[in-house]
Amino acid sequence: MLAVKQIRLGAVGYLNARPLVYGLERVPRFALRYDLPSDCARLLHGAAIDIGLIPSIEYLRGGPYCIVPDLSIASRGPVASVALYTTRPMADVRSIAMDTSSRTSVALVRVLCARLFKIQPALESRGPDLEDMLAHCDAALIIGDNALLVDHATVRVPSAISPQPLIEKIDLGAVWTTMTGLPFVYAFWAGRPGAIDARGVEALTRARDAGIHEADAIARAYFPDSPARQAVGARYLRDNIKYYLRDEERTALEAFYRYAAESGVVPDAGRLRFF
Repeated sequence: MLAVKQIRLGAVGYLNARPLVYGLERVPRFALRYDLPSDCARLLHGAAIDIGLIPSIEYLRGGPYCIVPDLSIASRGPVASVALYTTRPMADVRSIAMDTSSRTSVALVRVLCARLFKIQPALESRGPDLEDMLAHCDAALIIGDNALLVDHATVRVPSAISPQPLIEKIDLGAVWTTMTGLPFVYAFWAGRPGAIDARGVEALTRARDAGIHEADAIARAYFPDSPARQAVGARYLRDNIKYYLRDEERTALEAFYRYAAESGVVPDAGRLRFF
């Protein structure tokens, strides 16, 4: 009997991706690794993995790719883990520090600056250290576990204008849904045509179907030494993150790609192709 060729699967290491990979470490057809979202994209573009849980904007920057159907990391309304932290009203923001682990969220900020906030800030890439970011820029984009868990009220920001400016958290999932009436799709599984067969797609779908019912167990395993973080994580997985890619999410993706093209983030909006 011929051995089944393993599919090299690149997943995001953040908490919000864990329901999509629930139990996949035990599935022989997959060789699973975890990376930052930006690294998942880099690895897929470089053919170091076969299927990657890539930032949605990266679909337009490589390939051509196909999307694994009906699986994504999305939100409808507040997402809690993708946020701008500002020391002044957005209309007055002149510089934004961007989390270097993010790509879709950076694109989303650029779209919102052009379409909603009506500003043209300078953008600066920095690691996800909120105090350092706000020491250098008027606002900061942070994503993932760092945004979910940071207590921005305790961050000290040096300022020549005010002893301690108030820091506002702007949830970008909520802002997008308010602006468009649509969910937002942050990431999905994608790969080159032929990279995965129907049985592989079924295995990924089964993992999602099992994982979405195990929020408490996933949060306990992810934060083994912190009951407080376990509670935050389980609530986040249940209430904020959605794991489907259906008609409304596809419409949202097309809108995001269209706005990104109009804002000069990508050359064109492309089209959605699925396995």
